[in-house]
Amino acid sequence: MEKLLFGISGLPLGDGTKRFNYATGIHYLKSIGLDAMELLFVHSVNVTDNNKGAILEAKQKEGFYLSAHASHYINLNSNDIAKQNQSITRIIDAAKGLAKVGGRSLVFHPGFYMSDAKEAAYATIKSNLMRLSSCGIDYRLETTGKGSQFGTLEELVALCQEVPLCKLCLDFAHIHARSNGGLKNYDDFAGVLKYVLDHLGRTALEDLHIHMGGIRYTVKGERSHAPLLESDFNYQECLRAIKDYDVRGCIIAEGPLLERDALLLKETYEKLQ
Repeated sequence: MEKLLFGISGLPLGDGTKRFNYATGIHYLKSIGLDAMELLFVHSVNVTDNNKGAILEAKQKEGFYLSAHASHYINLNSNDIAKQNQSITRIIDAAKGLAKVGGRSLVFHPGFYMSDAKEAAYATIKSNLMRLSSCGIDYRLETTGKGSQFGTLEELVALCQEVPLCKLCLDFAHIHARSNGGLKNYDDFAGVLKYVLDHLGRTALEDLHIHMGGIRYTVKGERSHAPLLESDFNYQECLRAIKDYDVRGCIIAEGPLLERDALLLKETYEKLQ
């Protein structure tokens, strides 16, 4: 991609006087200076024959970047083979829904370790990812925030090396929570980006999908999203590392303040020298 875009996960807040749908949300976000939205398919694929035309028209008019987050009910390492198959179906259904509106990246958490050794979970998840079909979108594996979830940076980078249809979704807040506050300073964030560069190459940094936001956590990892300014997540140094590594792609702000935090991220980034 040519530059770094900023957007939100889900529908914008606005001033509280009106409710948005995806199409009106796109127009509103563009009017305040944002360029991206992550559609939420976490409970169902809510792009339908009734709304897809309006979403696609708004996307094309505003030159907008659309991604989507797939179902929370995905576990490609379930002990139940039927649930693994259902997870594959949910991912593909979400990909098809996103493709209908010209979307780019489908984000999802691959699964849980369950009672398996990490190497066994990796092998099962890889095998299932290899079953995905191309729908004209990128499958983005998201770094996860809890130790019980499959999805460390190292695991997902390795999968991206081995599974042709998969790319990385780098959720810095999840990495921070999973490591019990381990991303503290510039070198910590730069180290994450250097790992991606060293293992996936410059092209990965030139088309990177990023989640960022405030986060609350315990020793077990992620507890809940939080406003950036109410969290210990050091977004300034994260953005500084992103700028120094000339990362391009999209940053999606997650958390209760949505576009307010997205604009904070964009304005902070643009002030960096």
